[in-house]
Amino acid sequence: MFVRWIRRSALIVALLTVAAALATPPQRAAAAEADSAYVMGYFKESLSGAGNVNALHLAVSDDGRQWTPLNDNNPVLTPTAGTKGIRDPFIHRLPNGSWVVLATDIPAGGDFAKPNQYVHVWTSPDLVTWSADRLLRVNATNTGSYSWAPAVHWDPVRKAYGVTFSTVPPGYTHSVISVSYTTDFVTATDPQVFYDTGSGIIDSHVVTGVGGANYLYYKDNASGRLAGARSSSVEPGSFTRYTEGVAVNRCTEAPTLVKSLTSSAWMLWGDTFCPNARFDLWEGDLVSGQWSQVGRQSYTAPLNAKHNTVHPITAADRDRLLARYGGTSWNLLKSYNYPGHYVRHENFEGRIGELPFDPFQDAQWRLRAGLSGSGTVSFESVNYPGYYLRQRDSVVRLVRNDGTADFAADASFQRVAGLADGSWSSFRSVRYPTRYLRHSSFGLRTDEITTAVGRADATFDVVQ
Repeated sequence: MFVRWIRRSALIVALLTVAAALATPPQRAAAAEADSAYVMGYFKESLSGAGNVNALHLAVSDDGRQWTPLNDNNPVLTPTAGTKGIRDPFIHRLPNGSWVVLATDIPAGGDFAKPNQYVHVWTSPDLVTWSADRLLRVNATNTGSYSWAPAVHWDPVRKAYGVTFSTVPPGYTHSVISVSYTTDFVTATDPQVFYDTGSGIIDSHVVTGVGGANYLYYKDNASGRLAGARSSSVEPGSFTRYTEGVAVNRCTEAPTLVKSLTSSAWMLWGDTFCPNARFDLWEGDLVSGQWSQVGRQSYTAPLNAKHNTVHPITAADRDRLLARYGGTSWNLLKSYNYPGHYVRHENFEGRIGELPFDPFQDAQWRLRAGLSGSGTVSFESVNYPGYYLRQRDSVVRLVRNDGTADFAADASFQRVAGLADGSWSSFRSVRYPTRYLRHSSFGLRTDEITTAVGRADATFDVVQ
């Protein structure tokens, strides 16, 4: 009994320490390094479900468009509380410079509609040292509904953090955005309805203090779009829709707003569940609510990522994350003129295919030092180690390395500036130096390139 009392007392002291640190958060030091990069959080799913991972993954980017998954795209935080699974993570830097991650409490294969009053919480001083996973009860008076997709904003009147989330309140027949308030991410107030359109809405993101206004983006189930509302305050019930927003199809959801670090533009990410594990991206003006879709040549989300969260970070933050977790040991090769398509093998034939697909590992390659010698590169399959892309009679297949000089010459390429875009890459055959790796009718070949179409077919981006 005495030992249990000591442990309980130590836990209470720890929680009180957290509460004291967060209750009245100081501003970041004026001399703090300026943000120059981004961190993304996400969980993972694949079409077949084989790639489903309900844990927190992280990626970093210098421009908010091209992303490097950390830890070889494996989890950085694995939930241990509640259902021991998460979806819909949200990363937020607190005014004192520390970090908090919240997430929905659902395991892989779990029942989405199952009532749950809790969300997951982790805290960190530096993005690499993390607290234990714990649950925050945000939906205390609502025992009959879920608590989906938590997001965080600061309420200066309450001097507390607002945690918005999707739920069906007691007496309602449709989902709304509710809010509860916390000063310490240990306890929270009873929920209030934050925004209600009269029909189902989910997936909130609140951005404060832009041009004297505050903005709320959400998925409107009635229109199928990522819509926007704004208010001069962050008071529940004060927001008014000001733009119908955007969508690629009715499966678009999970709006994530990101301010450019180099211009006045904003980015708006949207997830989709048909097909699953694919992102669309828009760029535009948050104040006017005008958005233009960004072409897939210009961005690459982490493989199999779902429901992302993006936050600016410093170069030191980025470097610390990379030093702690590392990037990936493999790459994807994105097609220039079919930028949703990636080099893959299928039944041992080389081709390009549109992600998402399964097995997704068919698109993962280890770019090895070329089998034919210095200055060349060879493409080894991740899910068939020892097998390489090899050209023979101009057709490219996935073939087991037999150790011969002939195989080495056929499976080696010189990486050069992209024939259609010098910032991308093209790959010249070692065996036939006038031929380049290209796709034609989605199959991979090596051909001499004489046309603009051929140059585009032979240009790839090495990503992830």
